[in-house]
Formats: sequence, structure tokens, C-alpha cells
Amino acid sequence: MADGRQAAVAGASDFPSGFLWGAATAAYQIEGAAATDGKGESIWDRYSHTPGRIEDGTTGDVACDSYARWREDVDLLAQLNLTAYRFSIAWPRVLATGRGQVNASGLDYYDRLVDGLLERGITPFVTLYHWDLPQALEDRGGWQSRDTAGAFADYARAVGRRLGDRVRHWITLNEPHIIAYEGYLYGTKAPGLSHAALVAPVTHALLLAHGLAVQALRAEARAAARIGLAVNVTAIESASDREEDVEAARTLDGLWHRWYLDPLYRGTYPADVRALLAMPDDLIRAGDLELIATPTDFLGVNYYTRVRVRAGHGRGPEPEVLPAEGQLTTMGWEVYPEGLTAVARRLHQDYAPGTLYMTESGAAYADTLAEDGAVHDPDRVRYLRRHLAAARDAIAAGVPLAGYFVWSLMDNFEWQRGYTQRFGLAYTDYATQRRILKDSGHYLAEVASANGARLVMED
Repeated sequence: MADGRQAAVAGASDFPSGFLWGAATAAYQIEGAAATDGKGESIWDRYSHTPGRIEDGTTGDVACDSYARWREDVDLLAQLNLTAYRFSIAWPRVLATGRGQVNASGLDYYDRLVDGLLERGITPFVTLYHWDLPQALEDRGGWQSRDTAGAFADYARAVGRRLGDRVRHWITLNEPHIIAYEGYLYGTKAPGLSHAALVAPVTHALLLAHGLAVQALRAEARAAARIGLAVNVTAIESASDREEDVEAARTLDGLWHRWYLDPLYRGTYPADVRALLAMPDDLIRAGDLELIATPTDFLGVNYYTRVRVRAGHGRGPEPEVLPAEGQLTTMGWEVYPEGLTAVARRLHQDYAPGTLYMTESGAAYADTLAEDGAVHDPDRVRYLRRHLAAARDAIAAGVPLAGYFVWSLMDNFEWQRGYTQRFGLAYTDYATQRRILKDSGHYLAEVASANGARLVMED
């Protein structure tokens, strides 16, 4: 508040009735059971077992053991008073090699999870692809090949046929930008390739897969399906008002954001980014852009931080990104809640999705188990307080924001960082697999129980 003191937001909530309070996870990060019940190998199984790829030398073979402990996790969601849970399905658990015979045991697991959520009044948000491509498909070209888009449609059809009578909310892909850039340009995530020429074909195959999956889900799902895609959007600001720095910020926004959002909402790739990435003219076939722009029901937004940009050479085709300043998380990301409001308002103004969800927002800190048996994480409580207030500000500005999903439900395998980062509302004791609700989890439970009316602000 202006005087630096705490103030409670009393009375009726500023969040709309039916606003979804949720948490999010991804299959490879929590499930474990890497080769159980017919599950095939994924690119993350292969990548994490490659020496030197993971910071602490670990893998997701066990992770949080959610494949066996899913009931505990659903109970945890209920304890948090959450009304929605975003989780992903492991493609190779359903189709071991990405195509062919459906693995009934794999789908049984997700069937049980969906039923468990619904029994507790928790809305399932199913993400079909959160980066764990079947290794067999990668061996045949992976996302470099548009054939993978067809395989993804078949997978979406199989999942929609099994779960579509109960699941209403579907996310086709999570963060195509991260897949293309970190998986195929910089090699910092699976499959670990480093070729600049791959960004355009990988992006195009991913967006084709999205369009095909939307059509497949609409054909199979029987519960009035609402379908969208989750993109990571960063608050990008120029380092100064100089024309060249402003242009650098626009360039980075094009590479990271417009490159994906323009095809989805405008049916075209931005010309400036096509030139930067040397997109081949023959990559786009007749009907492709219409397929990619198949209408959807919502846009998922993963927001974490901002970057400041100036003219100069950065990584690959990017301009120079300045080092993060201010309060940082252990990931090295600046805590910048006002960027959430700005991002939401920009997306509403420029692309006008009918509904927005914050499908990921959270922070990693060096949490420890205290002598009193609790986990005190005041920095994360403050992070949530400020970012939820930023979400409220976006709603007040007319943004159709209908839900907020905290990353993450529990501490888990943080991709190439292994188990060095803790994002969870619950502390995971990996030696025992106990989940211990942190202070931030207790805070969110109180906020969610009153639909945000108990949101507390402080400077």
C-alpha cells in the first residue's frame, strides 16, 4: 500500500464468480514410473540419461512418484481449496512409440486421475503435450517433420475418445517457443539439437499439430470441449527510449511472441520474423495457415518475468538481453508482477482471445524444512500476493481473465536444472516422497476459499 503497511481487501471479491484457482504440473516432472505399465521412452528420458545434460546429474525416473501417489496429490489440491488442476498427459504412456496401438494401462491412469479430481469438485485442465515427445518419433525426425503433427492428431483423438466425456478443458501444446528455441536452436532442453535453420520448420510442425488436435478433440470430446494453447509471454521492455533499443524490443517480441500468436489469431507469420529466421517459402502448404488459425476458446498464458533489451547481438537471432536486476528468484528471474498486467492487457488488445487463463505463474526459492516441521517461504507468499493483485488489476482493466494456475503444485524435476529448484506450493521430501504444504500453500488456500476476497497487499 502507499504507506507501506499491510491492508486487507475486505468485502466482495474483485475476481469474477467462477474464477478458477488452480495449480499446474507436467507429466515428466512429477510422474516417475518411467518404464511402468507399457510406457515408452520419451525424449526427456533419453536427454536426462545423457551425461552432462542435467545440472545435478539426476533424471525424472522417479520424480515425485505421482504415478503411484496421485491420490495424495488430489488430496493436496483439495487441501489447497483449489477448483482446477492443470496436468499433462505423457504421450509415450498412451502410445509407446507415438503411433499405433493405444496402451490401455496408460490411459487407465489418467482415467482414474480425472475421476478423482471430479469427485472432489476440481476441474481438470488437460495438457496434451508438455515436451515429452516419444523418442521413436524423434528418431524419425521429431518436430522437424510435419508427419509428427499427424501423429499428434491421432494421439489427441485417442485421448479425447477416452476422457472427452468428462474433461471439458484442453490445452494442446505447452510453450511452442521453448520447444523450438531451447530444444532445437540452443540445445538446452530435449532433444538437445542446436541448428538455427530448425526454428521455422519446428514451429510450423508444432502449430500444425495444434490445429489438427483442435479438430480431433472437437470430433471426439463429448463434454462441450473448450480448447486452447499455452504460450509463455515475457514482459519485454526497451532499455531506453532510443529508436534502436525500441526496435530491439520489437524484434525480440517478434521472435518470442508474434511468431506464434500471429499465425494463431491472424492466420499469417509476421514478415519481419520470417526474414530473420530465413523461413523457406515452400514450408507452408495450401491450407496450412487456415488450419493453424482454427478458432479456439481460450489462450493460456505462462508469465514469470520481464527482460530489458537493447540494440546489439544476443543469442542466435536475438538482440542483446540485459542481465536481470532487482529481486530475483533462484532461477535468476526478476520478480516483476506489473508485467503480468501489461502482458494480459496487450494480449487482450492485440489478439482478443475470448478468455484468458494464467496457466503458469510462480517462483523458485531455496526452501528448507524448518525445525518446527513447516516450510516458511515468505518470498513466495509475497510473490503470490503481488501477482494475484496484478491479475486483479488486469480484470479491472477489462481483460477476460478467468483463472490463475500457480506453478507448481509441488517441488519437482525442473528440466535441465534437475532437483535444484523448488517452485512448489508443497515441499517435496524426495527421500520419503512426503508432500508438506508450505506457508505459501496455506496462504493460497485462504485466498482461494474466498475467491480472492481475502487477498492481502503490502509494499
